[in-house]
Amino acid sequence: MKSFLIDSHAHLNDERFAPDLPEILLRASAAGVLKILTVGYNMSSSQSAVQLASGHEMVWAAVGIHPHDAPECREDNLEQLRAWLTAGPAVGLGEIGLDYYWNTWDKEVQKKAFREQIELAKSLAVPFIVHNRDAHGDVLAVLKEHGPYPAGFVMHCFSGSAELALCCLRLNGFISFAGPVTFQNASQVVRAAKAVPLERLLLETDCPYLSPHPLRGQRNEPARVTLVAEALAGILGVEFEELARRTTNNAEALFCPGGMVR
Repeated sequence: MKSFLIDSHAHLNDERFAPDLPEILLRASAAGVLKILTVGYNMSSSQSAVQLASGHEMVWAAVGIHPHDAPECREDNLEQLRAWLTAGPAVGLGEIGLDYYWNTWDKEVQKKAFREQIELAKSLAVPFIVHNRDAHGDVLAVLKEHGPYPAGFVMHCFSGSAELALCCLRLNGFISFAGPVTFQNASQVVRAAKAVPLERLLLETDCPYLSPHPLRGQRNEPARVTLVAEALAGILGVEFEELARRTTNNAEALFCPGGMVR
């Protein structure tokens, strides 16, 4: 039986995909990718994600304001996010969170945007997607402050410790792994992956970024989620087909709780 995978975090709304998007989708389908969650990071990219999901059956949309665009988290924009999430086709809120690597905005500005969007997701009972870069302690503190999360959330492109992963699991989080789990220097990510039960794992590409080994440095695309799945299956000592089945079921349950998409 053909394996079906879900790329739970992609940026098909990135301009780098505009010239050949139909071919990218065809390659993804040929690789066994069932759905691609296209994730917004500001208002314009969120609108693009919604438009892509409206026009392509295999695309889901998530809408949200990334910490790099934290000042966009105004009342009018929160209402627009609410509208996309209630009227469809957006299935989740994100990506939201904290990024202390670039220091684009003051930490308190980022935290305010993060908290307000978490509260929006909770009010709508929808899952949210967390961006966390060099902000592990503060991300966890905010998550603990606003939990629990009956609708769940995703720690996207997980880069933290096994201990952080376990803390997020206790808050009803899912842990998503991307290309870095295939890198030779991924010892911490590998340890974290081994700590996550199969029922809480997700796969992603974060394309066009973080192309997995042996294609590191190239423009990434959803078809390459198979390389992430192969690496994780090896790390966890499970069959590829089992990992594909479990992670796809997880993504469907999280983003499509009313019924399976197949």
